[in-house]
Amino acid sequence: MIAEQLANKRIAITGSTGFVGTALVERLLRSVPGCTLVLLVRPSKRHDPTERVRREIFKNNAFDRLKAELAGETFEEMVARRVVAIAGDVSTDGLGLDEAGRALFAGCDIIIHSAAAVSFDSPLDSAVEINLMGPVRIAETCHALGITPHMVGVSTCYVAGNRRGNAPEALVSEGHWDIGLNWRKEVAASRRLRGDTEANSRTSEQLAHFRSEARKELGAAGGPALASKTESLREAWVKAQLVEAGRARAASVGWPDAYAYTKALGEQALTEVKGNVPVNIVRPSIIESALAEPFPGWIRGFRMAEPVILSYARGLLSEFPGVPEGTVDVIPVDIVVAAIITVAAAGPERAAPITQVASGGINPLKYKVLVDNVRAWFTEHPLYDAEGQPIVVPEWQFPARGRVKEQLRRAKSVAEKTERVLQALPLRGKQASWAASLEEKKNEIDRAYEYVQLYGLYTECEAIYQVDRLMAMWESLDAADQAAFNFDPRSVDWPTYVSTIHLPSIVHHSRAKVTPGKNKIDRTARLRKAVLSPDRHVTAFDLENTLISSNVVESYSWLATRRLNTPERIRYVLRTLAEAPTLQKVDRKDRSDFLRFFYRRYEDAPVSQIEEDSQELLSNLILAKSFPAGLRRVREHRALGHKTILITGALDFAVEGLRPLFDEIVSAKMTVRPDGTYSGNMAVVPPTGETRAEILADYCASEGLRLEDSIAYADSTSDLPMLEAVGFPVAVNPETRLAAIARKRGWLVEHWDKASGAPKLFLPLGPMMADHERKRVFR
Repeated sequence: MIAEQLANKRIAITGSTGFVGTALVERLLRSVPGCTLVLLVRPSKRHDPTERVRREIFKNNAFDRLKAELAGETFEEMVARRVVAIAGDVSTDGLGLDEAGRALFAGCDIIIHSAAAVSFDSPLDSAVEINLMGPVRIAETCHALGITPHMVGVSTCYVAGNRRGNAPEALVSEGHWDIGLNWRKEVAASRRLRGDTEANSRTSEQLAHFRSEARKELGAAGGPALASKTESLREAWVKAQLVEAGRARAASVGWPDAYAYTKALGEQALTEVKGNVPVNIVRPSIIESALAEPFPGWIRGFRMAEPVILSYARGLLSEFPGVPEGTVDVIPVDIVVAAIITVAAAGPERAAPITQVASGGINPLKYKVLVDNVRAWFTEHPLYDAEGQPIVVPEWQFPARGRVKEQLRRAKSVAEKTERVLQALPLRGKQASWAASLEEKKNEIDRAYEYVQLYGLYTECEAIYQVDRLMAMWESLDAADQAAFNFDPRSVDWPTYVSTIHLPSIVHHSRAKVTPGKNKIDRTARLRKAVLSPDRHVTAFDLENTLISSNVVESYSWLATRRLNTPERIRYVLRTLAEAPTLQKVDRKDRSDFLRFFYRRYEDAPVSQIEEDSQELLSNLILAKSFPAGLRRVREHRALGHKTILITGALDFAVEGLRPLFDEIVSAKMTVRPDGTYSGNMAVVPPTGETRAEILADYCASEGLRLEDSIAYADSTSDLPMLEAVGFPVAVNPETRLAAIARKRGWLVEHWDKASGAPKLFLPLGPMMADHERKRVFR
């Protein structure tokens, strides 16, 4: 009996926070009550291994059945008695074990190694360090500790590579499978490539490119935000280079991707270095949702097929490469876990060196059968779009990969060109949301392209994975063990599994809309409710295009032209139009530099005259161009007890009349000469960009309030540092870049309009005046 064979065994498990690992932990705790588990878990920045296990494993609904079946003790008591988590990392020499961890690890009878970089597009060096070197490090740690536990390594059937026909349960290094690769040279080459790629990313040309791309995306967001974005672009470039290197290297030696390639080399390396450590390898095919254990349809995260299926159901994909008569070799996760446990119980003497857990060789699921079942199910149970209309799934096509990739490349090119045009236009608010919607569509195209790139080879795979040793192990079990630990691929009825188990499960986990009509819970209303909660502390507002549809240029223009006659105003307008491109260019580059440049026009302006005119400026321009909904929102926050603060690059005299609305106003200020005129120079650094975030943080600290419970309203990416600093950012009438960012991050977006019937004031966009004209205007 399997349970008795594993009774009183201490079993170490790597990868326990993953899909297979979580299912393995649950099944051992429920079906093998006499064993204890040592979980090797990498600590995170915020949580130690024990807390990670509690949060990431035991809170999963996989354990609901075990919790319900327990008697005599609580689930927490059982876990405390039977499970211990230790800090460790298979990508680190010595597994990163401390003294206590080594002692616990040394006392294990069995090691089940399921940790892996399972993504098909992992960077080459990451896949090498985890998939290839991970099992090597486990064997080397056993040697260092002087122990010989039974090691069960979880690999993949796809170590067979891009072969056709039968793929037996044999080592890759045996017979015609061996192409003469030296795993040590492959490790050295990947590490060298990582260093070279990092160095190339830091050349002056590349850094200038990253900086330029960051500015295109964020605009005048300020130095720190641009620096952070530049570095994230550099890191993304390095990762992309290493991902492509993994694909290229794998393809060059006959594997579909870096995952299968490094898993194959990992088997070769482990076989070479294992010494006297007994090793058995279990190779699953594509692992999908559970057939029965812990309950039908249980899944953790999305595997290979789910993104493609859901993209088809949402109308994003109408075709995908594949061979209609080909086999899609998938296997439910509980069948895989049962096979792993049985190999561990059998021990190295009775278990086969290699056991494949696959369906293609004994109970094949044909690609066309899968597609037909998927189409029939989503025809009967359609997903619904944002308007509550059913999405009609198209007739599935089976083209070659090259054709699909070319179609997606063309669609992406059109989307990118259109996006560049829209970003160049001065769009705001609802018009800017067009660009955000386009970016979302471009991302969908990118995802579809990635699916074809990553999974196309798997749907075109013509290898048939043999399971002779798996079935021999199955036949050796008595009826009780077969009932308790089912790993017979023939037990899966594919149409039933696909239609009644797998598809309902993935739709449920995707949170896709499955009912007609618009959503009852309005996402915007939900976000607005969170913003207008009494629990919030401070609310910060930008002014221009957030609370008023005006700007510092208009304010100056109103003051500068109110005493001019008609011919002078006409000349003023013409000069303004001529200078508009220059002003826009400076503003887009750096908001602070723009304000310094522009405010020099106030040089020699009499302070007394400006103060007098500013009272009329408030009523005739600022309030006339205000957004009533915005001003109401300020009052709502005050009524809720929130501290309100206006942070604006406008000059202090222009916004002084708004002081009754706010607890604090932080604005730009100019120095005053002894003769009572403005110098045109700033008294302090203008509150723009990252300065606004610092001002808000300092204000919260001085008032003893929490920045993460605060709100910020703004319209531009130049305000991104302030928006990112708070817990509740709100984009108001956002310009194109901010609209895209807000949509991507799930921020509240408000579209506020000017009051209907407000006077349409004839004002120029901005002046370029000679010194003697400027002095005459303000005299």
